Amino acid sequence: MTQNTCWQTNILTLFPEAFTALSHSICKRAMEREILRLNIVNIRDFATDNYKTVDDAPYGGGAGQVIKPDVLGRAIDSVYSKEAPKGSIIYLSPRGKTFNQHIAEKLASEVETIFICGHYEGIDERVIEYYNIQEISLGDFVLSGGEYALLPIIDSVTRLLPNVLGSNTSLEEESFSSSLNGLLEYPQYTRPEIWNGLEVPAVLRSGHHKNIMDWRKEKSLEITKKNRPDLLTKAIEF
Repeated sequence: MTQNTCWQTNILTLFPEAFTALSHSICKRAMEREILRLNIVNIRDFATDNYKTVDDAPYGGGAGQVIKPDVLGRAIDSVYSKEAPKGSIIYLSPRGKTFNQHIAEKLASEVETIFICGHYEGIDERVIEYYNIQEISLGDFVLSGGEYALLPIIDSVTRLLPNVLGSNTSLEEESFSSSLNGLLEYPQYTRPEIWNGLEVPAVLRSGHHKNIMDWRKEKSLEITKKNRPDLLTKAIEF
């Protein structure tokens, strides 16, 4: 995977204030080092009427409102060129492909990514078709807005960017990583050696690197079989 020195992230939203959480911890450090650039675009700025209307009733009837294609299209055009696209346009949607580490790694290799945060009953389908937008979900549940789904996605991609973490070895053996064959991470322990009558496994105190490696592989497989057996066979393409 090719790594970029900076990831430009364009966020189209009706609630820009939702992203103040990114001004802390790893994302904050990444922005200070210009490894991550956030461009938050308020969709409402592209409404043309006096009321700044961004939504309308759905054709065919039904509850709720749908974000208008003309308004959203202008917002997308402000950060995107169909003739020279630099990366993906992603709409956070419960009907999308489930986000995973493979997708995070792909996004980390992009120069620029556009995220659309929907609200109400969603966005006009023609926008998805016209811009060839990819849909991503966090799982089989519904949130009140795409902002809440996007926050963990940006965090998971940012930590994969070069020089964000104190040591890149932190990425080598963690859940879903290629070094663990996409399985869950093994248990971790630290001092004190005995806590509430529970001891750190003897193999981890042995100093025998091969035995430790074998133990970790065994525990990784054991935990995956117990908690996420689907990971043993499932491969999601993006």
